[in-house]
Amino acid sequence: MQDPPAAIGAALDEIDTPALVIDLEAFDRNVARMATYVASTGVALRAHAKTHRSVSVAKRQIAAGAVGQCVQKVGEAEALVRGGISDVLVSNEVVGDAKLDRLAALAGTARIALCFDSAEQVAAASRAALRAGMELGGLVEIEVGMGRCGIAPGLAAGDLARRIADAPGLRFEGLQAYHGRAQHLVGAAERRSAINGAIRAVRETLDALDRLGLVCRIVGGAGTGTFRNEAESGVYTELQAGSYVFMDGEYAGLEGEDGRPYAEFEHSLFVLAGVMSVSGADWAVVDAGLKSYSTEKGAPQVFGRPDLPVTGVSDEHGKIEFRSGKGLRLGERVMLVPGHCDPTVNLHDWYVGVRDGRVAELWPIEARGASR
Repeated sequence: MQDPPAAIGAALDEIDTPALVIDLEAFDRNVARMATYVASTGVALRAHAKTHRSVSVAKRQIAAGAVGQCVQKVGEAEALVRGGISDVLVSNEVVGDAKLDRLAALAGTARIALCFDSAEQVAAASRAALRAGMELGGLVEIEVGMGRCGIAPGLAAGDLARRIADAPGLRFEGLQAYHGRAQHLVGAAERRSAINGAIRAVRETLDALDRLGLVCRIVGGAGTGTFRNEAESGVYTELQAGSYVFMDGEYAGLEGEDGRPYAEFEHSLFVLAGVMSVSGADWAVVDAGLKSYSTEKGAPQVFGRPDLPVTGVSDEHGKIEFRSGKGLRLGERVMLVPGHCDPTVNLHDWYVGVRDGRVAELWPIEARGASR
């Protein structure tokens, strides 16, 4: 881990670049806005830590009412539990004795659950729980349109739930019903239609569980693009949105229910970059490239300057063209909005929290690189 790129109290132009910066005012408003909405619905928020990978962010979400955190990897769960997070769901399948033993060990200090879509996984997790003398929660992941993991809804899912309930060392918790593709459908009507399909799959599975006499405590899913649809469905009990705290270029490109740009939350996460060259008359080069932000969802955008598109990206450089208006000067700082916040965060060691133009917080990204 590198040293922080700034000291508390430093001005924005004193932060060493490139740096991952949080606008704390916008961040706080995003956290509060989601917390207020969730409190009005009766559902719970289990915010997804694959976005932020940070104990500091997780604690702020929990302080605002979140019941716990989701992660995708055992290493992420370990980082959060070490930091004091006491309720973690691995919203993913975990395969391999080494990983399962690590997960079971966490159950000594936190409530831990994971997802299943096969009987073999259930048997292996049961053995790991027994080896550790612990108990793990289990959710059946059902296929709701994502086309990735998940067992067929209905009777097949019910049979797997029964296996979890009967397995020593495991407790049946409920269903994982996340439709990730729906989060990024541009049209609001498209997203709503996709989630309606997921809701039908959940209802079919709940009927099967009821016939088996199984109590389903959790139906989890939803993301930043569709959380209102799941919350108002009458079947989902936990929302797993993560990107809402930061937002990114892809989510900003969605259409809201009113047909206007999606405006549920504000951009609060930026890559601060410095202009390192103005050798061309019509462009500048900044010191942040592929090692500072992800581009699989598109190049970053210069915040507040649509006239300055990022038109070229390489390992250490970003090329910004001057389309109209004022260009950039050597040494000037720009705030870049990444196209995809999750993998961008994973490239950095620290968040630099800025309030009123000065560094107010420095938060380590404890789960950076936790890919196992």
